[in-house]
Amino acid sequence: MRHHILSINVRLVFYDYCFPRKLFQLLWTNIDVVACRTELRQNQASPLTQRFTEYGFPYPDDLVMAFIGGSQLHGAKLQGRDDTDWYGVFIEPPERAIGLDSYEHYVFTTGGKPGGNEPHDVDVCLYSLRKCALLAAKGNPSVLHFLFAKAEWKLRVWENFAFDPAPFLAKSHIKAFLGFANDQLRQLLNKKSRDVNRTKLAEKYGYDTKFAMHLIRLYGEGRELMEHGRITLPRPDADFLVSIRHGKFKLNEIEQLAQEMEQAALAASQRSSLPERVDRTEISRRIVRAYLDHWEWRRKTP
Repeated sequence: MRHHILSINVRLVFYDYCFPRKLFQLLWTNIDVVACRTELRQNQASPLTQRFTEYGFPYPDDLVMAFIGGSQLHGAKLQGRDDTDWYGVFIEPPERAIGLDSYEHYVFTTGGKPGGNEPHDVDVCLYSLRKCALLAAKGNPSVLHFLFAKAEWKLRVWENFAFDPAPFLAKSHIKAFLGFANDQLRQLLNKKSRDVNRTKLAEKYGYDTKFAMHLIRLYGEGRELMEHGRITLPRPDADFLVSIRHGKFKLNEIEQLAQEMEQAALAASQRSSLPERVDRTEISRRIVRAYLDHWEWRRKTP
């Protein structure tokens, strides 16, 4: 032990003699600046950020993460039948985060035409990092995907923010999953699906099979989150979900399956090891750190 202390002291004396501590601090600061400049310049030159510029997003250089969602994310995409859904997170400039005019959400579509989206169409949904964190902390199922999806593009600031999803998870999230799923089930049974794009499915199978697939998926995701503290993407039961899309089940069978899966998810929440509430202090700390780091890096990058 004494030898180790002596060794440490010798090294400190050597460093102080050869390289004053302020010099070391300056050196590491410059290394960090160079790394950040390199990363941000790669971001600016990325075909992906250029694509979001074409989609009309005003802050493509502030995009910190993006992934493909929808049926493709869940492993249930049917080639030639589904459009592409982009989701992502950005850190808005200080004047939009702190000033009077906030900027929390951006949506865009190349579709929206009568008859619904075509396979070549693109939908875009982007959230500010703070908005994303807020929705995830509330247990929003779609936004929780951001913490578990494989990113097509990400910066270090996102990696530092989302490296551990644990602070965002809580038993209470089961209410959001079951709430969304039960609402979709009611709409399905009442034949009031929100998506008029899929009337052909209803005409062919007697109900909107894609809508049914997503509500069954929600029950399964809620249960997995309660049992294991994660959401596996693509879904492990993707083949089963695709079979629902193909109309392999009657509507009354979907209703019965939904009821069984709801009870299983509720039982999982009762024995879950997740905390009762999210860690709002840690989430807030991460938000502040991410914004300050990103703004500083942007300031240092011409």
